[in-house]
Amino acid sequence: MSYSLLADLVLLAHLGFIAFVGGGGLLVSRWPRLIWLHLPAAAWGAAVEIGNLPCPLTPLENHLRQAAGEAGYAGDFIGHYLLAVIYPEGLTRPVQIGLGLLAIAMNLVIYGRLLRRLRHSGNNQ
Repeated sequence: MSYSLLADLVLLAHLGFIAFVGGGGLLVSRWPRLIWLHLPAAAWGAAVEIGNLPCPLTPLENHLRQAAGEAGYAGDFIGHYLLAVIYPEGLTRPVQIGLGLLAIAMNLVIYGRLLRRLRHSGNNQ
């Protein structure tokens, strides 16, 4: 398997992880056992954004791209792939914190609805 293909697979995994962090609560409302995967993923995703922590997938992708003879990139996944689409002027620290807080807020709403549903179904038994 080529390094370029491996880098692309890491990129897809990275994108999938971000989608799971943001919307995984919806999956949990359908399949409650996913909570054990989603809660740590959501906590990690929010911590990376709010705490400005490095994500291990970005250096891995860069390493694989460089091994394939391609150029790596500076910064993080969001900054490199999504910044130009979402934030053309640049990803500032306050925006990054806002993204982390948005992920938390979205999941709090989803989990709040799930808890309300579970309480309601428990009262009907």
